[in-house]
Amino acid sequence: MNLLILDGCDETQGASAAERLGPGWTVTPGRHSDPPDVLASRLAVADAAVTQYWTADLPPAPRLRLLQLPGAGFDAVDLDAVPAGCAVCNVYEHEIGISEYIVAALLEREIRIARMDSGLRRGEWRDGFALGAPLHGELHGKTVGFVGYGRIARATARRLAPFGVRMAARTRSPDRSGPGAELVGDLAGIDRLDDMLPAVDYLVITCPLTETTRGLIDARRLARLGAAAVVVNVSRGPIVDEEALYAACRDGTIGGAVIDTWYRYPDPSGGRGQRCLPSRFPFETLANVVMTPHASGWSARLLERRWTVIVENLLRLERGEPLCNLLRPPAGANPAAGAP
Repeated sequence: MNLLILDGCDETQGASAAERLGPGWTVTPGRHSDPPDVLASRLAVADAAVTQYWTADLPPAPRLRLLQLPGAGFDAVDLDAVPAGCAVCNVYEHEIGISEYIVAALLEREIRIARMDSGLRRGEWRDGFALGAPLHGELHGKTVGFVGYGRIARATARRLAPFGVRMAARTRSPDRSGPGAELVGDLAGIDRLDDMLPAVDYLVITCPLTETTRGLIDARRLARLGAAAVVVNVSRGPIVDEEALYAACRDGTIGGAVIDTWYRYPDPSGGRGQRCLPSRFPFETLANVVMTPHASGWSARLLERRWTVIVENLLRLERGEPLCNLLRPPAGANPAAGAP
């Protein structure tokens, strides 16, 4: 069988995948930017492809049986352009890194270790008891509200629970018998999102980007948050209205934001030396905003975990077994046939 890996796999990962798949597989690396005839010839013989992007202008892939995304998000995949007989699967494993990032962001917001460090290096004792400085915050007793309660939110809730944090969640499918539901005191559907907002100290965005969630957190909903509340977005930028978020942080409508997922990104094919501000608004000028470059889940063991799942899925395809993390079954297949 032929596997085409497009954009997002270095030589080490490709070699490791080929070794674990065995002699029945031919693994070919490629890029979406390859010459059209080269890309067309590779897609023409591919039984499976690993890529985060699929568009209608790609050459035909008549043999393709599995489009395996190397990440969780599928907003860059035109499902209508994927061959009808091809299954589409994604992969997670980022919830460990992202949940640790969220906990770190909340702790830093309360305790402000970085500010203390930078001040004391200049001889300033503006924090601490020595000169009777104002007290720093505690995470204990705060309320965290999740928009979306999937893998990332549940992993975060497990890590926050020992801190004595109160938690609420609004999700597409609230289920009190589901995993992690016992950690959340207030669990309800998205239709009750407005009810949750005034009560939270931190609003953590972990839902997927869809046409339903695009702009879900708009100016009206930001205004329902308290003036000290902080928005943490680790999902996709456009779930929170860009202009409304900037204005709310600038004007003190909310306490601030921790933003890891953005509205503008550099060209993936342009190399690491690029400079690209992540928004059309100057978030970088706001002291109450923490900015990181979509790095929350980009942790040391992420790729190892993901490629373990990807290889298992490819072997399942070869054996004719149900696939893991099935987003869309091939035409005519039973949608319930996917593995958990």
